[in-house]
Amino acid sequence: MSAGLDQNDLAAVQTAHAAYGRMREQLGKVIVGQNDVIEQVAVAMLARGHALLEGVPGLAKTLLVSSLADAMHLSFKRIQFTPDLMPSDVTGAEVIQEDPETRERRYRFLPGPIFANLILADEINRTPPKTQAAMLEAMQERQVSAGGKVHKLPAPFFVLATQNPLEQEGTYPLPEAQLDRFLLYIKVDYPSGAEEWEIARRVTSGSLGKVEACLTENEILDYQKLVMRVPVSDQVLGYAWKLVRTSRPGSADAKDVPDINEFVSWGAGPRGVLALITSAKARAILQGRNHATVGDIQAVAKPCLRHRLACNYAAQAKGLNPEKVIERLLAAIPADRQYEKPAA
Repeated sequence: MSAGLDQNDLAAVQTAHAAYGRMREQLGKVIVGQNDVIEQVAVAMLARGHALLEGVPGLAKTLLVSSLADAMHLSFKRIQFTPDLMPSDVTGAEVIQEDPETRERRYRFLPGPIFANLILADEINRTPPKTQAAMLEAMQERQVSAGGKVHKLPAPFFVLATQNPLEQEGTYPLPEAQLDRFLLYIKVDYPSGAEEWEIARRVTSGSLGKVEACLTENEILDYQKLVMRVPVSDQVLGYAWKLVRTSRPGSADAKDVPDINEFVSWGAGPRGVLALITSAKARAILQGRNHATVGDIQAVAKPCLRHRLACNYAAQAKGLNPEKVIERLLAAIPADRQYEKPAA
């Protein structure tokens, strides 16, 4: 299974696993619990993707992102999305400046807050579609175009966006094109009883620790390249391919899960397969393994796919949502079957 990785790569996998352990230890100084959320965010960053975090207020979403920046010694910018935010407030703008010697006026680009390694797009669904669209090029191409020139964003570059599911008034739901730019859609849930007890004890006694840097930019870039070299067997690739194909109503594969044709408006596109495989490989590295498994695909299926398929009104009437559809897909599709590449 380790074909494609040399001895240096195998050692790098263990180094990455150890670095992830140190990062978890540092985050544990200020974040109680949320283990799955931390793992999923780390998967997104290692897979060179962006993540959308959804949860009610007070679940430490903002604290988690800022603490990640501290733990990885990255430049960090927080953009508070509001209804009056303009695209240039995010990406930057060209301004006219006068040369004090020649008195000649010329345009100069002033970079916006998007020019940082880690961007917290706080309450991203509170800004109008025009400003949301300003993020598309940055997230996909990792660059900003202004005045006929292209300005490259720093590497590594991540957008971790948050949104509140409860407040609907004054919000602008993210369009499908923008949602698709996020590798993972992460649900942040309430802490357990023991975790909430510990949160109350720490915060009210002032016993929160200080997060120290344990990862560098170059290490993160090296681990991202390592993810691309991690091998994936045909069985794992075929399983991810089958999940995505089956999620599409009207397709030949959808007949294997009758609920798909009845309750799903549209299924995941090709980016869904890419997201599953890349995220599975990143998760394998975080756990110290040099190959991805079907178990990795199953672990990342919900955050990879919940924003890439939509349920119809019939599903809503029966209380079905994308999460439950994904659960039915995982239950219906055999994980031990060898899927073959179809003929052209």
